[in-house]
Amino acid sequence: MSDLQGSIEVRHIYKIFGPGADTAMRLLREGVSKKEVLAQVGCNVGLNDVSLHIPAGKIFVIMGLSGSGKSTLVRHFNRLIEPTSGEILVNGHNVLTCDPAGLRSLRRQTMSMVFQGFGLLPHKTVCDNVGYGLSVRGEKSPEARARIQYWIERVGLKGYEQSYPDELSGGMRQRVGLARALAMDSQILLMDEAFSALDPLIRYDMQTLLLELQSTLHKTIVFITHDLDEALRIGANVAILRDGELVQTGTPEQILQQPADDYVRRFVEKRSLSAGTPTH
Repeated sequence: MSDLQGSIEVRHIYKIFGPGADTAMRLLREGVSKKEVLAQVGCNVGLNDVSLHIPAGKIFVIMGLSGSGKSTLVRHFNRLIEPTSGEILVNGHNVLTCDPAGLRSLRRQTMSMVFQGFGLLPHKTVCDNVGYGLSVRGEKSPEARARIQYWIERVGLKGYEQSYPDELSGGMRQRVGLARALAMDSQILLMDEAFSALDPLIRYDMQTLLLELQSTLHKTIVFITHDLDEALRIGANVAILRDGELVQTGTPEQILQQPADDYVRRFVEKRSLSAGTPTH
């Protein structure tokens, strides 16, 4: 794989919700705060001049509190949300220039997504849910069916192939969602608060499963969370957003030991440095 295959480059992304975006953009570039832009123009600032590089083959965590812009940012990568200004390069190509066919290919071939709410089809079995993305792509060959079974087994769901989502626990449903995304064999996996609906023990188990899978898959995984411990455990790199702005990007060690400002420092001040950080 080349350095670009599986990489994402975000360049000066702004996202303004509401009318008057041009005025809001001018104010932001003059240093006016998100709160003041809302007061003066009536626009909500989703993202304010965000630039970052997501390398191929690593788990990159984007974290922040509710309203920080983390989900908004990730939904730009596959153009579920269109930016007000800026560029997004996936594999070196600006996705904002994709025609409809290119956009379908981006969403079906290049990227897969795992959601917080599982996103399973309640009337379909585990097997059919895992294979849903493949069926949308028209892949129904014996090889595709074998791939479905392979991922069902890899995520620990062997024996549940004919079960329905309402017969599964929350952790098992999330495993189905993960298997569905992995069966697509996309270069990039977007995981939006994928484990946050789970109780702590199951959440920890899912983090462990993801790290075990990644040790052999080496996918580009963009993982969104509001939980610092989760970010530090699974992320090779972590980006922290606040009010639509990028506050800091670094390794877990850098986030813990060299917080960029008081906002990041408050995140980490109660966490014991003696606990150490993971290796990736």
